[in-house]
Amino acid sequence: MYFDTNYLLCVMLPALLLSGLAQMMVRNAYSTWSKRANSSGLTGVDTARQLMQKYGLNVALEGTPQELGDHFDPRGQVVRFSPGVARQPSVASMAIAAHEFGHVQQYAQNSPLIAVRGFLIPAVQIGSNFSYILIIAGLLMNVLALSFLGLVLFGAAVLFSILTLPVELDASRRAMNMLDGAGLLRSQEDRSGAQAVLRAAAMTYLAAMVTSILQFAYYAMLVLGGRSRD
Repeated sequence: MYFDTNYLLCVMLPALLLSGLAQMMVRNAYSTWSKRANSSGLTGVDTARQLMQKYGLNVALEGTPQELGDHFDPRGQVVRFSPGVARQPSVASMAIAAHEFGHVQQYAQNSPLIAVRGFLIPAVQIGSNFSYILIIAGLLMNVLALSFLGLVLFGAAVLFSILTLPVELDASRRAMNMLDGAGLLRSQEDRSGAQAVLRAAAMTYLAAMVTSILQFAYYAMLVLGGRSRD
């Protein structure tokens, strides 16, 4: 009932364009720099062990079958690497491993950004399941209190997405600093390639943030429009 051309033009098409562009940048950067060996000759796992030893970051290392599914799980204190990152001594592997240890360092040092984002997680978990239902149900039944509640829950998810971008940028900044401090960036190609990979990855979070803001603006327009009609 509420799917209209405004949603298509102002939300869906920009979201598809941004996400597609971001994914293309990630794939291109990874394709380029996964084929170039880093000067230290270290795989992602080797890089992880070097950083753990240098900075006293004690986490477990595991694998994940998903390509570019590398991530840090703070609950289990585990960093998981995809096969290519774990085994290849490439510039991309080194950069991605260091980025995940940027997250490890954030948690180890109780980063304020991480703390604020973590505070929002319960609301985001609820909102991701119920916000759309509440917004649409409130509009259909003309119970604007429901729609406003849904909008508030959706707003928490948007704020989470907004905070995720600086968290990721900070993890990339920490990654470069740790690689520098450990003496692993031994050539300008190492440095340039690592920065290119990390910049491309940041674009995915930028795209997600913009998409969530556009969606929030659209649903806010519907809810406020319903209120004005009343």
